[in-house]
Amino acid sequence: MSAASALGRVVQVNVNPRGGVPKRPVPAAELTAQGVAGDMQRDREHHGGPTRAVSLFAQERIAALRAEGHPITPGSAGENLTVAGIDWDAVRVGDTLRVGDWVELEVTGYAAPCSTIAESFIDGEFTRISQKLRPGWSRLYASVVSPGEVRPGDPVELRHR
Repeated sequence: MSAASALGRVVQVNVNPRGGVPKRPVPAAELTAQGVAGDMQRDREHHGGPTRAVSLFAQERIAALRAEGHPITPGSAGENLTVAGIDWDAVRVGDTLRVGDWVELEVTGYAAPCSTIAESFIDGEFTRISQKLRPGWSRLYASVVSPGEVRPGDPVELRHR
């Protein structure tokens, strides 16, 4: 591993075949250019598509939010991949994530929080994970550069642009 990368792991793979939240854990899922197999987005204007094919969030951020008293759990904020061991503050748009042996994701942006995830936060304060208000606390969107199946336990390597 070079100084330009960091190694973490997939904690949970999450989908909701009906769309919306919470997304529930599955043993594995295929990531494609159009999204995560078995997952649906109700609001295609703001979610999904090639540049927002996969949503990711850090297990460490979820744990910190729970320590603040928020009832958030993996998948409740709508992320497809809950990952651990990555320095979330260091992830930037344009960085890539190699998941497992061959899946490659490119970080395309920050997921703006909306009221659909309000139940994951004290007093519905979903803006707690707004990149604009609290940089480094947002979920991330990624495009799928190299498709394939991912599962909990897969290594995740962050490669800086």
